[in-house]
Amino acid sequence: MHRSRVYALLIDTPQAEAGEAAAFWSAALGATARPVPSEEQFTSLHGALPNLVAAVQSVDDEPRFHLDIETDDVHAETARLLALGATQVAQWLECRVLRAPGGHLLCVLPVHSDQALFDAEANTWP
Repeated sequence: MHRSRVYALLIDTPQAEAGEAAAFWSAALGATARPVPSEEQFTSLHGALPNLVAAVQSVDDEPRFHLDIETDDVHAETARLLALGATQVAQWLECRVLRAPGGHLLCVLPVHSDQALFDAEANTWP
């Protein structure tokens, strides 16, 4: 048995446009844009979505949105999503990058949110 929840909505933006995108989305969502010091490809959009992280991510690819799903068992959650029809396309550190049917990307990562929030909002899977 393991648990998981949507942790973040990432706005993937070509690197050359990431600053402009962060300014736009922070103004559009009424959020504060904050660079993430330890991970320079991310600009947090603090306060944009209740109980979720919203961020602009600088990428070397096409613009898109993707979800991060946090879990207390990355292997089990990845296996669950693969059984539902996703395919694994990459691995980055502890994160598994999957492509869902329909082509959307999602990442499966260890719990990053406050443990109390995770405990309150996570789904439990057999």
